[in-house]
Amino acid sequence: MKISIGSKIQDGPWGGGNLFAINFSKFLTNNGHEVVYNLEDSDIDIILMTEPRKTSPSSAFSNYDVLNYLKYKNSEALVVHRVNECDEHKDTKFINKYISFANTSADATIFVSTWIKDLYINMGNFSSKPYKVILAGSDKSIFNKENFNFWDNSKKVKITTHHWSKNWNKGFEVYKFLDNLLSNEKYSSLIEFTFIGRLPDNLDLKNTKIIKPLTGSKLAKEIKKNHLYITGSLNEPSGNHHIEALQCGLPVLYIDSGGIKEYCEDYGVEFKLENLEEKLIYSIDNYKHLVDNADNYPGDANKMSNEFLIFFESLLNNKQELIKKRVKQKPRILKDIFYKIKY
Repeated sequence: MKISIGSKIQDGPWGGGNLFAINFSKFLTNNGHEVVYNLEDSDIDIILMTEPRKTSPSSAFSNYDVLNYLKYKNSEALVVHRVNECDEHKDTKFINKYISFANTSADATIFVSTWIKDLYINMGNFSSKPYKVILAGSDKSIFNKENFNFWDNSKKVKITTHHWSKNWNKGFEVYKFLDNLLSNEKYSSLIEFTFIGRLPDNLDLKNTKIIKPLTGSKLAKEIKKNHLYITGSLNEPSGNHHIEALQCGLPVLYIDSGGIKEYCEDYGVEFKLENLEEKLIYSIDNYKHLVDNADNYPGDANKMSNEFLIFFESLLNNKQELIKKRVKQKPRILKDIFYKIKY
């Protein structure tokens, strides 16, 4: 099978979408499939549209490029759209409309959580074609429990989180709250907090250890120096940070927002900002039990990739029917509107 992935892979820390493309490509290649990142070849079987917004640095091709490919080069290719972004997470007002518009170029859709599936299905259009929810996963050859730093009650509890994006919805209200708690000796004598990644320009965490963005084995090594993980991310469709932490053996404190609960439920502790202090103490008191639960975390990149492959094969088995149902839509005025948006 030849699969074109619509991602322009970036070196170094870049975010979950970039890691998805890296991990999925590795799986496909290891299993005898051919991977490209463009629409130049005329024998592509599956086009995986991951970032149709051409202005994004991670976009290899847009939905318009896909339409042109189907019309002029290979009408037999099937198009699958992986949906992992929304306005609710970025506090924008154009992403949902454009994602919905771009999806008219696809024959099928993969959502990264039930939460984002419901969000888009309720907008219409998406339910008229095959779709599936496939949870994201990380590379277990990197993010694993080897050398995990189990807390033995002889030292402070080390808590961490990591984010590439500076967007406030990544949980910075929570991290600021935790940083403020550490001004109190009751907490500063009990816990330490480390943030790995990039901070918003106007945020100063005075009681937090800040580490520049890391990726791969260096990131895993740093995560595993800690005992607990926290994410305050809001309206996140999936995310990779909490997955990487769980694979490293760290129980996760998380907010029930977006799709994150689908990833973390049963493998950590849910909290709200108003009860964070209580949940921190609970997590420390029940640490061993939480670590044992995290040890059973099922998500990883190979599992995710295999589910993608099975879905692709099912689509190819019904290829002619899908092609008959394909919506032949030409680019319209939305294209002009989109390219005037600065973001």
